[in-house]
Amino acid sequence: MSELTQNRHPVPILTFHQIAPAPQKGSGFRSLCVDPADFHRQMAFLHALGYRGLSMSALQPYLRGVRIGKVFGITFDDGYLNNLINALPTLQWYGFSATCYCLSGMLGQTNSWDRDNGVPPSPLMTAQHLRQWIAGGQEVGAHTRNHVRLPTLDVVSASDEIVQCKADLEQITGKAVEHFCYPYGEYGPEHVAMVQQAGYVSATTTRRGRSARGDHMLELPRVPVLRRTSRPLLWWKLVSGYEDKRRS
Repeated sequence: MSELTQNRHPVPILTFHQIAPAPQKGSGFRSLCVDPADFHRQMAFLHALGYRGLSMSALQPYLRGVRIGKVFGITFDDGYLNNLINALPTLQWYGFSATCYCLSGMLGQTNSWDRDNGVPPSPLMTAQHLRQWIAGGQEVGAHTRNHVRLPTLDVVSASDEIVQCKADLEQITGKAVEHFCYPYGEYGPEHVAMVQQAGYVSATTTRRGRSARGDHMLELPRVPVLRRTSRPLLWWKLVSGYEDKRRS
């Protein structure tokens, strides 16, 4: 069994995907694109309220109950280049850190897994971009090698996607990769066991909610931030049970 969180107060872990203007109407998953100006305003707003945005590594003492404070996690799924271009300057301006979950087998490619959903292609970071992200004070996490649906794979293939992604990214960045995110939020107990055996410290899901005391460190819920998430709603997501009630 994975370690359980020990935080006395709920800790929100925010989920972002692309930090970019929304594609044209009719495109798939437009809600997953947060405009760069909106992202900056959101971070400025939370900073003004006394919050600190943290990567998954920096968030660990809070999840383990060692520290308390006005903090929230910042995570980006998939490793889009626009995270580096549009989000990094804002994160650095406010002294925030974030974890970007990347696909080690698709660096420098595009989000081809979304093609059938009508999502326009968007470039992913290259190996050099990942090193720039880290040099900018940020963190790289693992998201499998090829954005796979883990439950559809045999045991050997699923394990390879989880284990090899970590090894690939560590070789590329020269840094320990200790945090994982399940693609599509799809996984089973066997995949949690694989993640644990691979040596990851935490893993995040698409289950909605703030991380409460007693959550599994390898099955952490998150708080989605979408294109139309206003600043008042974002604040309400952090301080209330708004997201907690939406756990599935």
